[in-house]
Amino acid sequence: MELRALFLLPLCFPGLQGQDPEAYRRREGDTLYIQCPYAVGTTDSEIKYWCLPQGRAGCKEVLHTYSYEETRSQDGRIKIRDNKASKTVSVTMSGLKAEDSGTYFCAVYSSYYTYPRLKTISLIVFRELLQWELDTLTVWCPEGSNAWCQAGSKCTASRTGRTSSARSEMKSLQDRVSVQYNAQRALIVTMKNLQIQDSGVYWCALDSGRTWKMEFVLSVFKRTQKLTAKESANITVECHYKIADYSTVSKAWCKREEGKTCKVLVTTKPESPAANSTALERVRIQDDTQQGIVTITMEQLQVQDSGVYWCALQHSSGLLRMEEITLNISMALRRGRVSYSENQSQETLLGDSENTFLILSVVLLILLLLALLSCTALAVRHYRLLLRAGNREAEDTSDRAEGTAQPGTSGRRESSQDGSKGPAYIHLDVQSHPSPEDPLYCNVEPSQAPRNPQHVEYAIIAFNQAPRTSKE
Repeated sequence: MELRALFLLPLCFPGLQGQDPEAYRRREGDTLYIQCPYAVGTTDSEIKYWCLPQGRAGCKEVLHTYSYEETRSQDGRIKIRDNKASKTVSVTMSGLKAEDSGTYFCAVYSSYYTYPRLKTISLIVFRELLQWELDTLTVWCPEGSNAWCQAGSKCTASRTGRTSSARSEMKSLQDRVSVQYNAQRALIVTMKNLQIQDSGVYWCALDSGRTWKMEFVLSVFKRTQKLTAKESANITVECHYKIADYSTVSKAWCKREEGKTCKVLVTTKPESPAANSTALERVRIQDDTQQGIVTITMEQLQVQDSGVYWCALQHSSGLLRMEEITLNISMALRRGRVSYSENQSQETLLGDSENTFLILSVVLLILLLLALLSCTALAVRHYRLLLRAGNREAEDTSDRAEGTAQPGTSGRRESSQDGSKGPAYIHLDVQSHPSPEDPLYCNVEPSQAPRNPQHVEYAIIAFNQAPRTSKE
């Protein structure tokens, strides 16, 4: 029974719910959505609030509900909605700003200016800062801030009421950070010569870092170049810098060795204009302080020159990287020296070419033979057709030579001129069937001729027998 009463306490006293703040972390521009359930006995007419803590139990109102379900802030970024069916108050904060960071709670207004809490949250909205190496970062902290802190390090604080440039105790920044007030009493933080190791979480704070005010996430990126070249060639590298900040600072070209510091190869000396160009063996460096460009030339490159190089500032605390250059040198092939693999590949290519030529030759030869055979077969077939046609014509002529002349035909037989034994030939002209009015030619004996001929013409056809020779 006592255990059940303990479970019912939050329902009877909603202000006991959510006393431990829930932490929410968002980037600037993101959206926060919170749901706050309230007790079943809460009436619809009771006003719900979204508050910032004020005093011990007070509410600094951000937004509250009216008779209708949803209410928006004047700038439209915050809205509160009372879902009476599910007995839930929902709060949406969009377009978050770093200044929105803080502690918030949902509450139901009770009598005598009391605000029983439904849920309490801790909101951190961080501002993302993206910078290049050697850039200068300036941050304006919120009102009341007096310290600049980095996660995992001590804070840099400004003395109250006076402009001061305090020495940073953060290892990564050394003397490159200053904290001071401006004329409007706002705390300004300046970070110079940013390096990639300066990346991290920072915040403006009160009481030398004991009270957090605003959070920043700093990301520092290095400038990079990638170059490739052949052995024995030359390369030129250009690195840019801000003239106002670094024109009087010495520049260096160094090679980064794994696990070691960057080994300086050549440097500039801007205090002596005549010495602005320094040459060391195959490497030269030139600093154009008018254009803000450092030019490095490397001649007669060798394979061992491959590696990682820096354009750097020669600072009293060490080298500060301006740009990182990755150089890759490939070996050049010399005359008379051809690798085994290249010879093998060339031989393979030649062998493949010969095999391809041989295959094509065989295929073309086969096609040519097929074409010849086809032409020969067609010629033989044509010859046979011509021969058959000649035989038929000869048979027809011999069959009609000794017979009776047919109506509508005329013929003439010829024999060989030399009187030798041989075939006799006859030429026949075949005409179409005559009409009744056309004359008709017949082969008749003289005794068969009509006695009273009318329109009759006679033709005598005689065949001379070829003389026989003595050999017969």
